[in-house]
Amino acid sequence: MAFPHRPDAPELPDFSMLKRLARDQLIYLLEQLPGKKDLFIEADLMSPLDRIANVSILKQHEVDKLYKVENKPALSSSEQLCFLVRPRIKNMRYIASLVNADKMAGRTRKYKVIFSPQKFYACEMVLEEEGVYGDVSCDEWAFSLLPLDVDLLSMELPEFFRDYFLEGDQRWINTLAQALHLLSTLYGPFPNCYGIGRCAKMSYELWKRLEEEEDGETKGRRPEIGHIFLLDRDVDFVTALCSQVVYEGLVDDTFRIKCGSVDFGPEVTSSDKSLKVLLNAEDKVFNEIRNEHFSNVFSFLSQKARNLQAQYDRRRGMDIKQMKNFVSQELKGLKQEHRLLSLHIGACESIMKKKTKQDFQELIKTEHALLEGFNIRESTSYIEEHIDRQVSPIESLRLMCLLSITENGLIPKDYRSLKTQYLQSYGPEHLLTFSNLRRAGLLTEQAPGDTLTAVESKVSKLVTDKAAGKITDAFSSLAKRSNFRAISKKLNLIPRVDGEYDLKVPRDMAYVFSGAYVPLSCRIIEQVLERRGWQGLDEVVRLLNCSELAFTDMTKDDKASSESLRLILVVFLGGCTFSEISALRFLGREKGENRPQWGAKGRPQEGFFTGLWVPPATILLGAEQQGARFHPAWQVAGPESMVLVHLGLQTGALTQPGLWNWRDPTWLVSGAQICPRSHLVVLLLLRVQVHFSDDSGYQQCPPHGGHERGKSLKFSLPVLMSFLDVFLSGMQESDSELLRKCLPTTLLRAGEQGTFLGSREPI
Repeated sequence: MAFPHRPDAPELPDFSMLKRLARDQLIYLLEQLPGKKDLFIEADLMSPLDRIANVSILKQHEVDKLYKVENKPALSSSEQLCFLVRPRIKNMRYIASLVNADKMAGRTRKYKVIFSPQKFYACEMVLEEEGVYGDVSCDEWAFSLLPLDVDLLSMELPEFFRDYFLEGDQRWINTLAQALHLLSTLYGPFPNCYGIGRCAKMSYELWKRLEEEEDGETKGRRPEIGHIFLLDRDVDFVTALCSQVVYEGLVDDTFRIKCGSVDFGPEVTSSDKSLKVLLNAEDKVFNEIRNEHFSNVFSFLSQKARNLQAQYDRRRGMDIKQMKNFVSQELKGLKQEHRLLSLHIGACESIMKKKTKQDFQELIKTEHALLEGFNIRESTSYIEEHIDRQVSPIESLRLMCLLSITENGLIPKDYRSLKTQYLQSYGPEHLLTFSNLRRAGLLTEQAPGDTLTAVESKVSKLVTDKAAGKITDAFSSLAKRSNFRAISKKLNLIPRVDGEYDLKVPRDMAYVFSGAYVPLSCRIIEQVLERRGWQGLDEVVRLLNCSELAFTDMTKDDKASSESLRLILVVFLGGCTFSEISALRFLGREKGENRPQWGAKGRPQEGFFTGLWVPPATILLGAEQQGARFHPAWQVAGPESMVLVHLGLQTGALTQPGLWNWRDPTWLVSGAQICPRSHLVVLLLLRVQVHFSDDSGYQQCPPHGGHERGKSLKFSLPVLMSFLDVFLSGMQESDSELLRKCLPTTLLRAGEQGTFLGSREPI
C-alpha cells in the first residue's frame, strides 16, 4: 500500500511494560483482601481491565464473581466486596447505600474501594457524610496509560475533555503529570520538550516539579524517546470536526472503537451473533489498510482475496508430505487471515451503506467549502437542509461548529436561525447543548459590533435575495477576519495542486482529508520539530491565542542516541482523531529520518524531518566521505529526467572507502549489504552529470581518479537500468517486490512538475 514499513525505522520502546506494571499493581491491591471476594467494576473500566488482567488472571487471585456497578441492590453473597471505580460522587453514594443496607440488615462484610486512576478528597468526604468512611478501606490503582498498539497509548479518560475544556476542572492535570513522570522513569528523560496550550503548560510545570522532587530517578538513564510534544485539543478543534475518510476513522465513526477494539454486529459477521475484534498491528489485514484513504481499501481487499485463493489452490497436486507441511504450517494462518478479510469486507460494505444513505459526498463537499472559505451562504443553506431533514443530530452540530470556528463565530442572524431550526427538529432539551458548545468555544455568535448590520440591511434592500446573501458574507468577512483563514494561509493548510489529488500515492498529510486540508495540529508539530522550537511561528501562536502558552525545553543529553532522537511522543490533551494518528504516521514514514542536512560548505548539519524539493531537472544528494573532505553532488541535466524511487535511509553508509567506483554498478549492492540502513536514491535518467566538490565548494576529482577535474560523467539508459537490476538483486525479497510494484506508478507521477521528497523548503 502507500506506506510500506520503513527499513530504517528506529525501534520503538517496549510499551508492554506499562501493562505489566498496571497488572502487578492491581494484583497487589486485590491480595490485600485475602480470601474469596466479589469484584464490582464500573462500566467504562471493563474494557481497559480486560486488556490488562482478564477473567482467568482475576480468578487466580481469588476473585469469585464479577458484577457491573449499577444503580440497583447487590445480589452478592460474598463476605468480601471489592469495588473498582472511577472517583465519581455517584459511585460513592452507590457504595454507601450498599454498606448502609447491610448495616440495617445486621450483616457484617469487608469493603474495599479501589479508585482508578486516583482518589479524590471529595470522594472520601461523601463516604464520611454518608457515615460509612470507617467501614471501607480506600486505595488507588494508578493505572494511567494503556498501550493500545505498538505506537499508541491511551489514558482512557473519556471525561477529560468535558471536565477541563468545558467545566474548567483541573483535577486530571495531576494524573497527566504522573503519567509523564512514569514514562520518563521507565524510558529515560526526554531531551527535547515542546508544547502549546494552557493545559499543556500546567501539566508540564507540574511534571517538572515531580521530577525535581524525585531527583536522581532518571539521572544517568539513556533516553529512549528524543522528543515529546504536548498539545491542547482546543488549539485545533477544526481537525476534530472534519469527517474522517481513512479506514480506521470510518470504522470508529460507524461502529465506535473502544479501548482498541470494536464490536462488529450481524450485518458484518454474516451471522446472528456479534463479534468483538481487537484492532491493532497484529491484525495483518487491518494493519495494511488502517491508514489508507477509504477509496483505496476495496481494491486492496479484492487483491488480498485473490492472493489468499491462490495460496489455497496450491494444495492441489501436492503429495502427502507437502500436504502435511501445508496443513501444519500454513493452513491455520490462512484461515485466520481469511476470517479477518471477510470481517473487514463486511465492515466496508456497512460503512458504504451508511455513508450513501447520509449523502456523504455532499457533506464532504460542504466541509471543504467551509475550510477554504468559499460559498459560505450555500454551505449555511446545506446545514439548514441537513437539520430540516433530520439526517443526524451530531452531524448537524458538527457542521455548525465547523462553520463557527472557521468564520470566528456565526453572524447573529444565522446563529438564531440555525439554533431555532435545530431545537424545532431535535427538541428543546438541546438548549443546554448550545449553552455548553458556546462555553467550550465551539459554537459562538459574533458580537453585534463585529458585523455591519445596519449598513448591510440598507444595501440588502436594494438587491435580490441571492445577492443579499453574498453581501452579508462580504460584510461579515470585512468586519472580522477569521483567525483560521490567517493560520491556514501561514501554514499552507489548504494544498494547491494542479489537477486531481492522487490518493493512491499521497504527497502530504492532506490525504487524510481527501487532499483538501492538512490537519492543523499535525502541521504545528511538523513545523516546531523542523525549527526545533517556536522561532518563526510567533504570528501563528498569536492567532491561536497562545502567546504565553507555547514553550520549549531543550537539554543537551550526551547519552541520547541518534536512534532515540528520531522518536517523538505526541500527547494530545483532550483526545485526538484517527485521522490525526494516520497523518502523524505518514509524517513519520515520509520525513522521520534524521539525516544530515547539507549546508553551504558541504558540512552536515543536524536536522529533523529534512527533505529535498526536486525540480524537473535537479536532484541533490549529500554524503560525507570517511577520512576525507569530500562529498558528491548529483546534478541531473535535462528536463526529461525522472526520479524513480527514494529510500529514506541514512547517508553515511555508502561512503565507505573504495565503494565509489562509478563504472562498476555493484557498489550499490556492496553498500546495501555493508549497511542495510544506507541512504540511497536510485535514479532512472536519460542523461546524468556527476560533479564532485569538497567542503569549500571547489570541484575535485572522484576518489578513484577515473575522470578529470570538472568533467561530466554520462550514463546511457541501458547502464542505468543495469544499476537498477543489480540493486534490486541485492535487496531483500520483500523490499525488491515492493519496489518493482511501485515502478509504474512512480514513473507516471514523476516528470514535468518534479517530485517531492521531503519538505517543500529547498536545501
